[in-house]
Amino acid sequence: MKKTERVVVITGATSGIGLETANLYKQNGDIVCSLSLDNNIGVDNFYQCDVSDDARVKQVMDEIGQKYGRIDILINNAGYGLSGVTELISSERAHAIFNVNTFGVLSCTNHALKYMPKGSKVINVASACALFPVPFRTLYCASKAATAMLTYSQRLECRDFGVEIGCVCPGDTKTNFTKNREKHFDTCDRYGDRPNVAAERIDKNNDKRMSPTIIAKRLFRMGNKKHIKAMTIISAKYKVLYFVNRFLPMGVLLHFDEKFMGGFTKGGKYRK
Repeated sequence: MKKTERVVVITGATSGIGLETANLYKQNGDIVCSLSLDNNIGVDNFYQCDVSDDARVKQVMDEIGQKYGRIDILINNAGYGLSGVTELISSERAHAIFNVNTFGVLSCTNHALKYMPKGSKVINVASACALFPVPFRTLYCASKAATAMLTYSQRLECRDFGVEIGCVCPGDTKTNFTKNREKHFDTCDRYGDRPNVAAERIDKNNDKRMSPTIIAKRLFRMGNKKHIKAMTIISAKYKVLYFVNRFLPMGVLLHFDEKFMGGFTKGGKYRK
């Protein structure tokens, strides 16, 4: 292994943002270890790994660490979405999304750290949904918000020995994420058709979303920087909203979220 080669581990690396990010690091001459549930497209240096399986994560990180002697960059990208009425989603499914989106990040980071020398980086892919509440996306928002807070707190623990941890919060991205999102359509009289209306309003703008290449390029640039920020928002719109929200009461944000994303049809009611 050449001294200039970095060992880059990317989860969820066989599609979407993860795949494009992996390709950028490979083009740069880095050694990329691609972790995912499956490898239908035949990427090289692939490791089958369900990030919610802590024992398997440890086995894979140990295999990579012992093979190459170190891990220079870990990008925790694996995750999935879930939508539906929170009250009607089973406890099993609620635990499942946290096991991947949050505890998967924790597991990968913890098992990789012992192989990460000074100057290494951990980059967690959170979401703009970590910053703003979205009705009927509650569990996804909560899992990504937990991932963001995990990033900030563990960043403080690791900086003393030279490993930096940061997260990116991308805005709406044009991938198969929306198509593959776990959707629950159950409703009841309390919610009516609001969950479906809310989903249609959000999903109809899929063609206007940013390319995953934009996020991949940012993840690549972050890997090349000496220091990374604790949080990077990738979306001009969400940067502005986040800035404005810092000066407004939470009640104001919730009011607009309820009005525009609460799934109310024309003439419907929302709390004023």
